[in-house]
Amino acid sequence: MTIVAAQNALVDGSSDPELVRIRDFVYQVAGIFHPDNKLLVLLDRCGRRMKQLKTQTLREYFERLTNSTTRQTEVVALLNEITIGDTCFFRSQPQLDDFRQIVIPKILEAKSKFPPRRIRIWSAGCSTGEEAYTLSMLMLEESQGRLKDWNIEILATDLNERSLAYARNAIYGGYSTRNLTPYLRQKYFVPAAGLLQVQPSVRNPVTFSRLNLSDDAPMTLMKSLDAVFCCNVLIYFDVAAKGRVIQHFFNNLLPHGYLFLGHSESLYGVNNDFEFVSVPGGTVYAKGQRT
Repeated sequence: MTIVAAQNALVDGSSDPELVRIRDFVYQVAGIFHPDNKLLVLLDRCGRRMKQLKTQTLREYFERLTNSTTRQTEVVALLNEITIGDTCFFRSQPQLDDFRQIVIPKILEAKSKFPPRRIRIWSAGCSTGEEAYTLSMLMLEESQGRLKDWNIEILATDLNERSLAYARNAIYGGYSTRNLTPYLRQKYFVPAAGLLQVQPSVRNPVTFSRLNLSDDAPMTLMKSLDAVFCCNVLIYFDVAAKGRVIQHFFNNLLPHGYLFLGHSESLYGVNNDFEFVSVPGGTVYAKGQRT
């Protein structure tokens, strides 16, 4: 079935079996599930790839996705289309205030008596890098006081290779930088052809890499974490896939570690190991004792 025919079928309340097969395949490889009311979105993303490949039908495209010689390249290309993020610097100031005022002191209390003096933060689903660089700026500000002489590592991962390339380039326009104060703009950015580029001091603590949250093997390697930020990412996962990802977060966090989710997200019905922490500005869960 062609894209147009598949669109008409969805409007009429039915769906192309090949589109459903693609939906199930995407869920299998990435944990991202498109319910029936989101199949038009998936069809649009497939249509973009089909136009590039000059394939005419969804059956042909499914064969491209699953053929041993083209599978790896095409899966990455389709996931790049599916996982287009929308973010900005300091997207949730109340959440960052909670991290700075409540969580960082708890982490320091747990770690200050034992070497190494290192804090590891994971931005899981970092999109184009704004969250990771926001955390880096926040930690640089803290390094002038209680984090002086502490080593900060920020691990930033995403499924979308185009987003990661954009993040590494570290040049942003007005939409991404709209929440920056004049102080932050002047201290941590330099002008770049009408845009703003992140200063090396902010970029140095951040390491970007591609990681599929549904791929168990690399997920087990994200060890010794003090905090995980995974905001507005798991909304694309069904309960089973979300549960597997959350369990990895739990296993990889240190005993005093914290998990930050988007303000509308919850672990209710997903995971009972984490303990909900009541804070003013967001959704926070602790691995250790309730605060």
